[in-house]
Amino acid sequence: MAIQQPQPAEYSLNIRKPYFDLIAAGAKTIEVRVGYPKIRKIAAGDTLRISCGDDTLTTRITQVNEYESFKAMLGAEDPAAIGGPDMTHDELVAAIRDIYPPEKEALGAFALHLALAQAGA
Repeated sequence: MAIQQPQPAEYSLNIRKPYFDLIAAGAKTIEVRVGYPKIRKIAAGDTLRISCGDDTLTTRITQVNEYESFKAMLGAEDPAAIGGPDMTHDELVAAIRDIYPPEKEALGAFALHLALAQAGA
């Protein structure tokens, strides 16, 4: 008897405009989140709808990596894929910490690797 794999799920996240635009342009391929219960459920193969105001993108999760801190995550992941090619490491750390204070970082840092869904897919 074959073990049935769970069907991919669909999740939705809101995102700030500059990061939405970077994902839409294909420059940002990693979305950073902390370990809220909803984020902990996301797995490779799932669909992620990203919204900013009235704009929405559909992406597919290709990989999920969990880290104990943002520092550990930034040491392992490509910073340009997180903040775009023009953001320095220090600017990226400041931007992440602006969104997530230390008590949120304590939940764990998640790097969600994204692939834009193909039109008509």
